Order: sequence, then C-alpha cells, then structure tokens
Amino acid sequence: MVFARRSASTLFLWGLVTAIFVSGRSWGVLGLIGLLALIATREYFQMLRAAEVKCFPRFGILLATIYCGGLYWHFLNGGKSIPQDIDALAIFIAIAGSFTLQLRYPIRGIEALLAVAANLLGFVYIAFLFNFTARVTFVVPAANQIAGFVSTEGAFVLLWLLAVTKFTDMGAYLLGSMIGRHKMIPHVSPGKTWEGFVGALLFSQLAACGLYALFPTQLACLHSWGHVVVLGLILSVLAVIGDLAESIVKRAIHAKDSGKMLPGIGGSLDLIDSICFTAPALYFYLKWVLLPAA
Repeated sequence: MVFARRSASTLFLWGLVTAIFVSGRSWGVLGLIGLLALIATREYFQMLRAAEVKCFPRFGILLATIYCGGLYWHFLNGGKSIPQDIDALAIFIAIAGSFTLQLRYPIRGIEALLAVAANLLGFVYIAFLFNFTARVTFVVPAANQIAGFVSTEGAFVLLWLLAVTKFTDMGAYLLGSMIGRHKMIPHVSPGKTWEGFVGALLFSQLAACGLYALFPTQLACLHSWGHVVVLGLILSVLAVIGDLAESIVKRAIHAKDSGKMLPGIGGSLDLIDSICFTAPALYFYLKWVLLPAA
C-alpha cells in the first residue's frame, strides 16, 4: 500500500511537471518551483511550532516569498544568473531580521540563539538551496531563446536533474525494501540500508545515462559520457545526504513527515529535500566546469 501510494503521487507529480514543461512557459516553471519552495517553508515552520521550538514563522515565510519573487522577476526579464550581492543581502536580512525580532523577548538560555538559527536555517535550507533549480534552468546557453519561454536546453537539463535525483530516491527505496539488511545510519534514519544506497547509485546512473543517450542534442551542455557518469555519481550521493538531512530535522523535533500533501510521500519538503542538495551541485558543476569549456 505504501508503494502504491508513493507510485500514485509520483506519477501525478511527473504528469504535472511534464505538462508545465511541455508548455514551455517561464512563469509556469518558476511558479511551480516557487509554490513548492513556499509550501515547504511553511511546513518547516509548522513542524518547529508543533515541537514548541522558538522561531519567527511570519518573518521566515515573508522573506522566502520576497526572495523567490525577486529571483523570478530577474529571470522573467531576461536575466541568466543572479547577481552575487542579492544572495548576500538575503542572508544578511535573514540574520539581522531574526536578531531584531528576538529583541522583543527575554533571553532564556540558548533559546534565543536557537530561534535565530532556526530561521536562518529555514531560509538557506529551503528557499535559497531549492531555487538553484531555477538557476540551473536559465544558466544554460540557448540556441534559440524566445522571450517568455524556457529554452529547450534549460528545460531538459532541469528535467535531467529531477530524473536523476528522483531515480536515486526510487532506487534506494526499492532495493532497500526488497533486500535491505544492513543498516546505514540507524540513529538518523532506521529504514536506510547500504543495499538501498547501492540501489540509489545504480538507478541514478540509469537515469543519467539513459536520458543522455535518448536526448544527446538537448543535453549537449553535459559534453560527454564521462561528465554524465561523474555527475550521476555526485548527484546520487548528495540526494541521499539531502534525504538524510531532512531526517535529522524531523528526528530532532520528533516529526514523522513534513506534511500530508502527497499520500505515501508526505509534504512538499519531503518531496524536495534531496533536490535542495543536488540542484546547487549541478549548477556549480555547469558554471565552473562545463560552461567555461564550451
């Protein structure tokens, strides 16, 4: 039943993502990214409040909304990469704003520092990291860029990223469920096994190499099979770490899932946790390794 629910939710999501990408509209792609980021941010603060962890949810959600809006306005107006100072400004506001809000309350041991740290983590972990999916989409050079539409190259690179990341999750779940015997990190996630980790590595290469073989022209920015294999390995390891990172958050505050939006999966944060780690890695690999060599 768990597998059936996870499969149904996964198929629904892939159908939604495919429909948006087939349309090619920039606002549709960015809208989906922003919606998932903001729902995940809200879930994060709801989990903290349920665990009675001091934080500032309204400020955190407002900052995430403004940050997403600023990024998308930049991309929709022809921008390719975000000016470096924008990220620095957002992180500064997250820190300064949290400390300013904490001034309203008495200092009770380490609680004040945890409140500031919780808000900063919520912004950097979700809104900041997950929006590298938008950066990946627009950083790839396009042969024929039409205003208001995502380039074919950018769309395929993002789909490749999502496929590799989610195939990693799928491989870990399937192989771990079928033959998993040796616990990987039981104090963080009792269900994770080394057999599942091997499945994650295998399935990530299946997606990475399979899509590159099917769409070599659209994924030409990946350059060669060597880069595809290396990226598949890097992204699969980071996808597993990203999944475990959310497990750390949930175990620390005794939460099972971030939400109930998707049967068998959980909430938006449960869906994007691994992408928050794989999207930045792909972006930096593209920008520092692949694109300079083009």
